Amino acid sequence: MGNETVLNVSHLSKQYRKGVKAVDDISFSLKEGEIFGLLGPNGSGKTTTILMLLGLLESTEGTVEVLGHDPFRKPLAVKKQVGYMPDTIGFYEYMTAYENLDYTARFLGLNAEEREKRIKESIGKMRLTDRMHDKVKTYSHGMKRRLGLAELLVKEPRIAILDEPTQGLDPQSIREFLSLIASLRDSEGMTFLLSSHQLDEVQSVCDRVGLFSEGKLISFGSVDSLGEEHFGKEVLIDLQAEGKENLELLLKKQKGVIEVNKTGEHHYLVTASEDIRQNLAQQVFSAGCNLTSLELKKHSLNEIYQLAYKEASNE
Repeated sequence: MGNETVLNVSHLSKQYRKGVKAVDDISFSLKEGEIFGLLGPNGSGKTTTILMLLGLLESTEGTVEVLGHDPFRKPLAVKKQVGYMPDTIGFYEYMTAYENLDYTARFLGLNAEEREKRIKESIGKMRLTDRMHDKVKTYSHGMKRRLGLAELLVKEPRIAILDEPTQGLDPQSIREFLSLIASLRDSEGMTFLLSSHQLDEVQSVCDRVGLFSEGKLISFGSVDSLGEEHFGKEVLIDLQAEGKENLELLLKKQKGVIEVNKTGEHHYLVTASEDIRQNLAQQVFSAGCNLTSLELKKHSLNEIYQLAYKEASNE
């Protein structure tokens, strides 16, 4: 991740008639080569924010700067360097994937040789080469999402903004899609801003996240820093052991244990004030149990969001 700030949002608000604030005084920035997640439930203000970042919607208050430009006053300068993939992707179903991307490339003013080069490279990166001459109507939902990312790559943007990119995908397709985003960041140095209501799914790929609720940015930072901010130094320990019916009671008695939840047969989630795995292992072995797993576990983004929302509501 580079040091250059490529996108800066300062005290941004959007108010509609009757005083409804869709976005309420938010501030954040993106560094070059970063994957940033704008996360929260549907209707929380994510898409409205994205439209203002793209210059498609004027803000009521605050400023946006994208690669040194105000997107509302200089939309073409921003459009040349920013790619956008909406939550609903529209392709001509009876045209092939290649023909769809060629249609897009023609609007960029590229000659035939350059169009072919960019299209084949983009389709290859999305692992669609063997299907590029098939009609889009034969594509699965996941393939259409990848084609949407290929279309964005044809434009060779510095920043890619993706609105709900994993919506409607099965778990395996989500993992594959997020892996492609990470590989593009690593190989191309691209900066990504992605919005999603599927918090845990995108947790693995985001360098930093902003948590949205009712138009407000209620928490901001890396997943690790947010976990520490809202849960303190608490440690989650995932433990699996067999051989003792009242093992839960034994675990609760150990020094440093805050809470023990039995999450399945022979499976326990221990919340502790520090990493006490060594002591837990000794106690389990001493009780004559067979310890099969003992791992640290991070708080999920869903857990962090729920606590951040509760804290914000109580302010």
